[in-house]
Amino acid sequence: MSEPRRLEVLRAIVEDYVHSREPVGSKALVERHHLGVSSATIRNDMAVLEEEGLIVAPHTSAGRIPTDKGYRLFVDQLSDLKPLSAAERRAIQTLLEGAEDIDDILDRTVRLLSQLTNQVAVVQYPHLGNAKVRHIEFVLLAPAQVLVVLISTTGRVEQRVITAPAPVTEQDLHELRQHFLQALAGTTLTRITSHLADTLATVPAHLRGTAGALGRALEQLAGINREDRMVMAGTANLARATGDFPLTIGPILEALEEQVVMLRLLSEMEQDARGVSVRIGSENPYGSLSEASVVATGYGPDASAMVGILGPTRMDYPNTMAAVRAVARYLSRVLNN
Repeated sequence: MSEPRRLEVLRAIVEDYVHSREPVGSKALVERHHLGVSSATIRNDMAVLEEEGLIVAPHTSAGRIPTDKGYRLFVDQLSDLKPLSAAERRAIQTLLEGAEDIDDILDRTVRLLSQLTNQVAVVQYPHLGNAKVRHIEFVLLAPAQVLVVLISTTGRVEQRVITAPAPVTEQDLHELRQHFLQALAGTTLTRITSHLADTLATVPAHLRGTAGALGRALEQLAGINREDRMVMAGTANLARATGDFPLTIGPILEALEEQVVMLRLLSEMEQDARGVSVRIGSENPYGSLSEASVVATGYGPDASAMVGILGPTRMDYPNTMAAVRAVARYLSRVLNN
């Protein structure tokens, strides 16, 4: 059996099974695909693929379905990913560019990716350890009440109302904002505390009490949501695919709900030359995800946070990989702007 034809037969089995959800027989392959050989030859090829653990016969069926190893070989042989259609690209661009802040952007991202792939979409929040101070704003609400706003380079906006130790004016706040921005702009959020002492030292004595209260508020805002977390959408797609999970989708839903396992898996995934990472079934080291596949890629300035999908191993890998990569690129572009 020639290597190219073996791969061609495997590809045909994967494509037919993904499309029909029915085990694939040699007769169907000859009818649907122009493989240029007889049904008997295809049966021999399938026997070799089965010996190599790439396909298997479920129960007593005459047809065959791909194994995790078969899907892996199929995915590895995808030399290039076809681009999304112009309509799909426009839909991504329109939806993401209309977002207002990082929460809205990520929420729109997972809803869009879930619709494009019919799978569960997940996105990690950008890692705050790499985020820096982009802007600080102090807004006077009442003589001694101030709204403190911190905007990071990841696009995240955090705000808090504080009570100043003494009444302040708009001019006081303008002056204080200049001091804080000069000292903190471009500083990573995790290093704000170490820079505050120098900031307070440059503030006029009569404003130092208010500056201290503003500094403490900024410290607290910088620490909000520092833990890893993710947003997801499309769990109903998983529920509709129960036939693809021989055991139960319960452990998978739990892993998504609790986030810890999923976040750990995403942080371990390394992208290949095509810019995506694919973990198939038993390749996932966590038992709760051993019947699922995860396709993900990094996004953002340093691509350290991940966006991707989770679904059954019987999925349309080429289109899913292309969609994940395209959405990640648009997401990066929107955040950079």
